This record gives sequence, structure tokens and C-alpha cells, in this order.
Amino acid sequence: MRIVIVGAGFAGFHAARRLRRLLRQRTQIVVINPTDYFAYLPLLPEVASGILDPREVAVPLATTLRGMRLLLGEVTSVDLEARSVSYVDPERRHHTIEYDRLVLAPGSVHKLLPIPGVTEHAHGFRTIAEALYLRDHLIGQIELADASTDPAERTARCTFVVVGAGYTGTEVAAQCELLTRHAARHRPGLAAQPLRWLLVDIADRILPELDEKLSESATRTLQKRGIEIHTGTSVEKATAEGVQLSSGEFVPTRSLIWCVGVRPDPLVDGLGVPTIKGRIVVDEYLNIPGRPDAFACGDAAAVPDLTRPRTGDTPALAPMTAQHAMRQGKRVAENVAASVGHGERKPYRHRNLGFVVDLGGWQSAANPLGIRLSGPVAKLVTRAYHWFAVPANRGRIAAEWLVDTVAPHQIVKLGLVRPGQVPLDADHE
Repeated sequence: MRIVIVGAGFAGFHAARRLRRLLRQRTQIVVINPTDYFAYLPLLPEVASGILDPREVAVPLATTLRGMRLLLGEVTSVDLEARSVSYVDPERRHHTIEYDRLVLAPGSVHKLLPIPGVTEHAHGFRTIAEALYLRDHLIGQIELADASTDPAERTARCTFVVVGAGYTGTEVAAQCELLTRHAARHRPGLAAQPLRWLLVDIADRILPELDEKLSESATRTLQKRGIEIHTGTSVEKATAEGVQLSSGEFVPTRSLIWCVGVRPDPLVDGLGVPTIKGRIVVDEYLNIPGRPDAFACGDAAAVPDLTRPRTGDTPALAPMTAQHAMRQGKRVAENVAASVGHGERKPYRHRNLGFVVDLGGWQSAANPLGIRLSGPVAKLVTRAYHWFAVPANRGRIAAEWLVDTVAPHQIVKLGLVRPGQVPLDADHE
């Protein structure tokens, strides 16, 4: 018996761990993933701001998924009739592997909108490489501004635009604003130069997923730091010189950070199965209808949300969040095990435990179990949540958090990632 898991993000990683516990040595579990690690994405803003070493959010698969076969590569196609998966390894060699049970958890990629110039001029934020590149880019803009004698160029280089005010965009703006402030503090030539940060979103408030009062609290926190909140606003065009906003303002900048959202991995398009908004249709057991041997979960799956009523013929869907992906991964493992005679299958039904948003420094917003928190208390809750949720490196993460409270930031540009290595329109993340 061979179970193949496509993807080792939140859904695939947790599916693999739960399957190993349930099935022990009675089956072969194969995980195919482009990297040899599971990236704990919620802590990427702390990587970008220099608080955490990137290795701490990279959970090695070899040590955390012991006893499994790990294949490094990009899945190019899945033949559901032949029960086979084709993939390309890092040396561009093609391989095919057959399966008895399949778990599709390829995740998601950047959501791109048909806006002129965005693909060419925006910086994404979904991978460790993108976080490292953004950190270097921000520090580089401060350095170049300090070296420039042109006031207009200095202003543009000290202006930063984040598009998308959900969890990721809000945390990126909050954390990276502090980074640029620290970087500028060591540049006497920028003593009189203001740093301008804009957080732009078409929604009527930031963090629309959160309780309205928590959203207002986060807004006040960011505005106190001087971050401009532009809600009800979109980007109409991006150029090398700046960004045109729907409000009519043209913002001169060299830094457009794209945190608009995600879309299912393009692998879904070639599966030949029904989809909803580009996501694989599955039933409440995370099974692809008509395919008893194939399951899907995470961002690439349209998982019915049984806690909300249907809207017409379309079921309410679980949102594309790490919290849901992690739980779906565990449940799909249980249902895959049930399909081979171990236990009984159960529907996916979640209970909202609340959300946490890190606003940098000692500020956060959180609503654990529906309790509204902000400020330092919320910060402790936020870090405690991530500390328990990350599956490895906890001691190192705690140590780096401690060091960050007592030691100054190290403002250095490492140059490890070049712009061409993190294109916004890459098919796989």
C-alpha cells in the first residue's frame, strides 16, 4: 500500500505526520515537495524584519517526517485514471510514481490581478526567499536614499506601499516599518527625511476577517506609528517610478509589496475534476467525488464549511488559511486511514479558536476563544500561539525572541536572493 501526498505545506505536512501515527509501518507514505522543509509562513514577517533567522521557520522534513519517503520535486501532472503522479526533480529529470491513495495538498500561489505593471514592479511575500529579498530591498532603499542628493529620489526611496490589508499585509507593514526606522536611525543623512508607509486595500477596513473593534484597535496602533491606512482604495497602475492609486494620488516609490491574497496552485487546472473558484471540489470527508482513492485539502481544495449555511446551490467554503489547512490535513489523514480499514471516516467540521495578528514591537491584536485582546497581552498570546503551533525549532525561536528584546537589530544586507529569483508570477511557491 502506497499513499502519495503532493505538497508539504500546512495541509500536506500535518496529513503526513498524522498518517504515520495512524498507520505505523503498514504502508509506504511518499511526500513530494519542491523544498526539503515545511515553511511556517505566519512567522515570515519576523524573518523579513530580522527578528528570526530564516532557518527557524524552515522545519526540515527529513527529521520531522521520519520513516517516510521524501521526493524533492515539482509535481507537473496527476493521472487519476492511471493512479500516477508525475514530477520534475531539481535537475529537471522527469519521474512518475504510482499510488493506492492520493492526497492533493499543493497549496497556493500569489493572486495576481490584471493591473498594468504589478508583475514587473511588485515584490511578493509568500516564501522564505521573498522574505529575505524584501529585507535586503528595504535596507537597500534606505542606503540608496542616504547616498542620493536628489530630494525627489530620496523621498521615493523612503516611501513604501503594501497592497493587501489582511493578516499578511498588515503584519508586513507593521514589522517592516520598524525595520526601516531602525535602518534610517543609523544614517545621519536621513535625520530629517520622513519615512512613509502606506497600507492599501479595497476593503472598507483593515483585517476584515477580525472583529471590527480589533480591526479598529490595529488601525489605531499603526496610525500612531505614522503608517497611512488607505481603505476603499486599489492600485490602478505600477511603474518603475511609483504607484497610481484609485484615489487619484500617484505615490512615488521604489517599493510595492504585494500581499493581496492567494489562488490555488496551477496544478489544479490540469486535473480534469470539478472546481469552485479554482479549488478542487471535495465532499465533507475531503474526498474527491467519484474518486474514492483521491483526497484534497488545504488552499487547493474547496472544502465545505459545515458550520455555515449554503448560499443557493453553492456550499459555504472553509477559508484559505493556515489554521484550516492544518486541521484539514489531520482530518484527511484520518479519512485516508479509514479508507484502508483503520478507523471510521469523519466529516471536516472546525471550531473557530480565534486569530492573532502581530503588529511589531510589543503590539498585537488577538481574539483567542472570542476574547478581544490588544497590546502587550495580545503580543504574549500571539507568540505563545505560534510557539506551540510551529512543529520544530521552538527553543531556537524562543531564544531569538529573547535576544530581540535586549539587543539592537543587526541592519545588514546579505544579498543572498536576487530579484530574478523571486518573480511575482512564478507558478509555484
